[in-house]
Amino acid sequence: MTNQLAYAQRSDHTPLKMPLARDLLHPTIEHERRQHKKKRLVQSPNSYFMDVKCPGCYKITTVFSHAQTVVLCVGCATVLCQSKGGKARLTEGCSFRRKQH
Repeated sequence: MTNQLAYAQRSDHTPLKMPLARDLLHPTIEHERRQHKKKRLVQSPNSYFMDVKCPGCYKITTVFSHAQTVVLCVGCATVLCQSKGGKARLTEGCSFRRKQH
């Protein structure tokens, strides 16, 4: 008996069509960037290579963005970046440019 009442009450209500809060086929660039690298519309890594210019001798060294070791300058042995647990932290005064793939 209770099942029939619940069914009758449910059939009285019309299904409510809720619009999506965001477009799943055309996500914003900001939303895609915040997503996990495997859950994006097109998978892409968070890491990249960059050219780092030494502030002392102005030599350019290629460094991985998530480097796990200390990177030294080839010319003057100055520390360019240190591991931080995720992305590498550049030394103050170093300028960098993200490499194109």
